[in-house]
Amino acid sequence: MNKSVLEIAASTIIAEQSAIGQLVNKLDAEFEKAVDKIHHSLGRIVFSGIGKSAIVAQKITATFNSTGTPAIFMHAADAIHGDLGMVLADDIVVILSKSGESPEIKALVPLVKSMGNCLISIVGNVDSYLAKQSEIIINSYVEKEACPHNLAPTSSTTAQMVMGDALAVCLIELKRFSSGDFAKLHPGGSLGKRFYLTAEDLYKQNATPNVLPKSDLKTVIFEISKGRMGATAVTSENNKLKGIITDGDVRRLLEKSDQLSGIIAQDILSPNPKTISPQTLAIEALELIKNHDLSQLIVIDDEEHFLGFIHLHDLIREGII
Repeated sequence: MNKSVLEIAASTIIAEQSAIGQLVNKLDAEFEKAVDKIHHSLGRIVFSGIGKSAIVAQKITATFNSTGTPAIFMHAADAIHGDLGMVLADDIVVILSKSGESPEIKALVPLVKSMGNCLISIVGNVDSYLAKQSEIIINSYVEKEACPHNLAPTSSTTAQMVMGDALAVCLIELKRFSSGDFAKLHPGGSLGKRFYLTAEDLYKQNATPNVLPKSDLKTVIFEISKGRMGATAVTSENNKLKGIITDGDVRRLLEKSDQLSGIIAQDILSPNPKTISPQTLAIEALELIKNHDLSQLIVIDDEEHFLGFIHLHDLIREGII
């Protein structure tokens, strides 16, 4: 009986999972030596490979750069046609290969060694030409590809990527690379915004609905509707925050009372709203909103003057959520 699509997919995942699991037993003094060498390098890390290994090398290069270890990618085929010129004296060259016997790799290796650069290999065959010529060998051997014909690079390229990630994470720890450092290298992404976007960046884009304590109910409703924050601040004559009235407060009032004449803001305000300073990080504001099941927060200065609102929608728009 033929296997179903789901059975084939499951067997592929199980095969690659098994291959990754066996890599733990291949972590040795050579891996430690590689981490130490890269950690103390004065140059960059030049990743290279051919075929699918080259694609994995590009991914590892990107991971290194984004986590504070300068790296570049050099395709093995292009290297022997001029790109070798990008390798500087203090750079470390890391070559990825399953077999370690590809013609392009065999052509590249002696050139790298003649330049005096340290050569590290992430290789699936520790008896190969590449391994024997390397100063440091990281063993990425897998018993079998997930491909049913044991031909298409599947488990082997996954193993290479995992070893590259293991190197990168070790370096993150050794360099004490923090979330703040990560943010500096990702200023345009939603991840980076979590560490630099503040309430001040957000509230200035919004309306500032506010009423006085003696404002009538009609004024309160108008201000909530006009401001589109789902609430209005209640402030004193000198702009000191007295409380908040949300659209929910107004709805509950309308449900409970038939006599609305004479009701003023002071009668229905919540006197202790959740507030933040302009310097509060957006990610901290999000936690406050989540923990207290809110839709908005009021921004105040050190003297409790009302500055504005930030809304849950602001955080969604900026990709913080």
